[in-house]
Amino acid sequence: MKIEMLYPEVCNLFGDISNIKYLKKCLPDAEIIKTEINSEPAFVTQDIDMIYMGPMPENIQEVAIRKLRPYKEKIEELIKKNVVFLVTGNAVELFGKYIENEDGSKIEALGILDLYAERNMMARHSSMFLGKYEDIEIIGYKDQFTMAYSDNSNNYFSQVIGGIGLNKESKLEGIKINNLIATYVLGPILIFNPLLTKKILTMLGVKEPKLAYEKEIMDAYNQRLEEVKSRIN
Repeated sequence: MKIEMLYPEVCNLFGDISNIKYLKKCLPDAEIIKTEINSEPAFVTQDIDMIYMGPMPENIQEVAIRKLRPYKEKIEELIKKNVVFLVTGNAVELFGKYIENEDGSKIEALGILDLYAERNMMARHSSMFLGKYEDIEIIGYKDQFTMAYSDNSNNYFSQVIGGIGLNKESKLEGIKINNLIATYVLGPILIFNPLLTKKILTMLGVKEPKLAYEKEIMDAYNQRLEEVKSRIN
């Protein structure tokens, strides 16, 4: 099994790079490919089972879009083929239509997802998050300078129980298309949400998924879940 991390040297805010560190613990035989920003992605020439991209500084977003643009059609092909994607934080915006700055100027993104973002560097949003993906309660937090907009009623990732969705008016969070999950929820989300990690292992074809440190991480999840519920409700 091959898991590719896109641009980990710059897409590594909020400790989200630990999503793949933990996944490697769960899949010790998996090959982790770390693709730097000036390198051709492995998914162009190799069969990759999962592609991960995490949050980055805002001034890196335009660079990353430019680096990925030659591979837009390949990315769309992989999504259609049910390759697993996990895209977290503001990396979501790279796959949308555009990012609008405070002055009205727009950064054209990849246009793969029907989503756009409005950026306000003077208004950071931070909040806890509680939601539901299928039968899994999702916990985490948000920390962002943007609000995203999309009619994701038919392809959302999580229903909001507490916190905000793609924006403050939305009760639907993220995008889920085939095996692509694009979400602003941080955590790292796979460590905070072991049941989601199991789901992703299943999406990767693992028949009897087992979590690393399963008892400890489930105990931590249940405790954190109760704490989030008590603080949000």
